[in-house]
Amino acid sequence: MSDVQLTNLIKMLEQIIANNLHHGSDAQVAAVTADHLHKFWARSMKQLIIDYADKNSTELSAIARLSLTQLQAKTVNPALN
Repeated sequence: MSDVQLTNLIKMLEQIIANNLHHGSDAQVAAVTADHLHKFWARSMKQLIIDYADKNSTELSAIARLSLTQLQAKTVNPALN
């Protein structure tokens, strides 16, 4: 995937977070966001954004980083689903 695709994924991730801020705490928003990504994003999309977060997450909010940590746990350990 290209840099444009990564930029779009980051934008989409932050929009999902913004749309779920009503869920309460940062932890709750991150959990809802991780669940959304797990259910609705293609495996390639999830892998690209997780790889980015592992290497350089400067463009990601704190909630986005927490969401991706939770998403990675769901991806690695399907029992968490």
